[in-house]
Amino acid sequence: QVQLVESGGGLVQAGWSLRLSCAASGSIFSGNAMGWYRQAPGKQRELVATITSGGSTNYADSVKGRFTISRDNARNTVYLQMNSLKPEDTAVYYCWHLGARNYNYWGQGTQVTVSS
Repeated sequence: QVQLVESGGGLVQAGWSLRLSCAASGSIFSGNAMGWYRQAPGKQRELVATITSGGSTNYADSVKGRFTISRDNARNTVYLQMNSLKPEDTAVYYCWHLGARNYNYWGQGTQVTVSS
């Protein structure tokens, strides 16, 4: 089993920054990707950013240039630095890990609310 625990969400004003952290424990498949997804009320869960163990990154167009994903393989932790936040970034943010046999693991989610 894999456990993913997110932290760092909160309520901020537009233009401010937040950093999310996700600590992974258990049977981590360290060679596989980790990342962040988000789900706003009434919308489907969508990709925000992913990162491979080698450091290759992928971002949603809506966050490119504002968000940065990073990873500490030794600590099994992934981070999401979010700058220039917008009200449309308001969502529950979920940590994701691609485990063995391509099984998707999810954290419990952390709320990010951006006021205008």
